[in-house]
Amino acid sequence: MRPASLIAALFLGLIAVGHLARLALRVPVIVNGITIPVWASLPAAVFTAGLAFFLWKESTAAAPAMPR
Repeated sequence: MRPASLIAALFLGLIAVGHLARLALRVPVIVNGITIPVWASLPAAVFTAGLAFFLWKESTAAAPAMPR
C-alpha cells in the first residue's frame, strides 16, 4: 500500500465531487472579473476523477518485488 497515492486519490476524488456539485447546482465562479462557464466543470470532473481512479489503483497494487 502506498499511503501518499491513497491520500492524493482521495483529495482528487473530493475535487471531482466538487466539480460535479458545481455542475448540478449551477454555481457561478468569477475569477478576476471573468466568469468561468459551468460546462467547464464537466471535463474537469472527468479528468480529476480519472486521476483519482488511477492513483487509487496504484495505491492498492502490490509493491514490486526487489531484484536480487
